[in-house]
Amino acid sequence: MPPHSRPAASSFRNQARTTVKRCSAALCAALLLALGACGEPDADLPSDAYVWQRIWTAPVTQAMSDNADVVRAWRVLMAEMNADGRWFTASPDLAALAAAKRPVVMVVRLDGRAGALPAVDVLARISAARSAWSSAGISLAGVEIDYDCPTSKLPLYAAFLAALKKEAGPDLPLSITALPTWLNSPALDALLRIPDEAVLQVHAVLSPEQGLFQARRAQAWLAAFAERTQRPWRVALPTYGSRVVWSDDGSIAAIESERPALLPGGRSSELVAAPAAMAAFVDEIQRSPPRGLAGIAWFRLPTASDERAWSLATWRAVLTRQPLLPALSVTARSAGGNNAQDLILANSGSADAALPFAIRWDGACRAADGINGYSLEHDAGGAFLRRSQDGLLRAGSQRNIGWIRCENGPASFHVQP
Repeated sequence: MPPHSRPAASSFRNQARTTVKRCSAALCAALLLALGACGEPDADLPSDAYVWQRIWTAPVTQAMSDNADVVRAWRVLMAEMNADGRWFTASPDLAALAAAKRPVVMVVRLDGRAGALPAVDVLARISAARSAWSSAGISLAGVEIDYDCPTSKLPLYAAFLAALKKEAGPDLPLSITALPTWLNSPALDALLRIPDEAVLQVHAVLSPEQGLFQARRAQAWLAAFAERTQRPWRVALPTYGSRVVWSDDGSIAAIESERPALLPGGRSSELVAAPAAMAAFVDEIQRSPPRGLAGIAWFRLPTASDERAWSLATWRAVLTRQPLLPALSVTARSAGGNNAQDLILANSGSADAALPFAIRWDGACRAADGINGYSLEHDAGGAFLRRSQDGLLRAGSQRNIGWIRCENGPASFHVQP
């Protein structure tokens, strides 16, 4: 090799090393954007949970104890003012709250139909509870006002919040729940400058057709809310179902979420927040969180005795982004004479499952009928049970969905999701 070729080769090697370094830097920069740090993924949005039970029972305290490891903070109902101005004060288990060793946000619920908002009375109740909770060893992270304010009254609500925040002082952070209907008001911007944080509620009862939660609608609300606030905010997501009773004129007569309302008459619909749908929505906002979104607030903490909420195992799986694995099957069980058999729908999987759309069976039967959310239907394929109400079947649970009477019982059943 000629002598003058050696420096050129050395220069080439140096350029190659520089190029590799630049490529490595560019690759790491790309990974930083994608993962949050070179080789380390972004942390998931933290989860809060509303403890909304008015009467604390052993299942409530057990649910808190068993799930404190996946919760950032508890948002605990402290008191509620009804539409007529009367107060109900909850009685949380302060020892259990302290033992959970998580920050606690005290929540005051004000009925949206209430007239005047008594700031002095609200502050007095907050101060009294704050003293008692602090003495019990609870780490109080703030207070939240849950008020379904009519959009036309947002300026009055802002004045109430400003007075409350001034009197409470700077050492007690103020949070509020926010409604998507407020997004249509120019008064929202001024209101959102007052509290330290807001929680956007995207689950609501609007109509049987719209349901309890719609992901596309919620995404639009999240994007719009991110453009209206300069403060940290969270999104409230549902873990429950409700039975809504509708009057003949189309108005809501009753909502059964925690306990039966037992109102007669009217038509009803079961509105359900399906765990799989919520898990998919969480994955989506984890991948591309709106600006300022600080976390998720789940409404409400499930318990072993809360039949309208998810099971705790399913809730934990959604929070920790683990696979949801329901397993539905139908079996026939003798119901006495005349060849009658009860049809039992069972979920032997590890996650709650939405009730299947239809149950079919082999062979012909003389008679059949459905119960507990199912009705008998006929088509070209014969008789089958069709879901008449949405609902969930918890992991490890079963329910009687109907009966059949056949000369020779069907060999198998077919579950149609």
